[in-house]
Amino acid sequence: MAKHQITVTVNGAAHAAEVDSRLLLVHLIRDELRLTGTHIGCDTTHCGACTVLLDGKPTKSCTVLAVQADGAEIGTVEGLAGADGMNALQEGFWEKHGLQCGFCTPGMLMTGMALLAENPDPSEMEIREAISGNLCRCTGYVNIVKAVQYAADKLANTANTANTGEAS
Repeated sequence: MAKHQITVTVNGAAHAAEVDSRLLLVHLIRDELRLTGTHIGCDTTHCGACTVLLDGKPTKSCTVLAVQADGAEIGTVEGLAGADGMNALQEGFWEKHGLQCGFCTPGMLMTGMALLAENPDPSEMEIREAISGNLCRCTGYVNIVKAVQYAADKLANTANTANTGEAS
């Protein structure tokens, strides 16, 4: 099998790897880079548990070959928390009970992050549309939607506080 030298930036860190032509991105992330927060749920693009941000776009990493990601910026769930702890969306999942078993959570978080980056004030319907490619077998989605709304509100309040110079 042909091997290819690729370079990807994952959560801000550059990685070089020699990969087989048919290696899926999800396997590069989990097996080679040891970032196991990206889950494998179906290998058929149906569940969304493997969703990562590929150049800022939510992408099911079981549908992309690692060689196709050469030169790309990849965001995984491991890259969400900052030095201060959880980001607003992670906090929303915690505060609004947006998870039960947690298996779909990494994909939901990555999809939610992409939505909030594109639309900082999404409606309930826009949130539901955005997460429609990510299956959750436990929650019924109500609290996941509430978690994204929580994050949108928190980010808006943080931006308003920063713009007015007020302490929160």
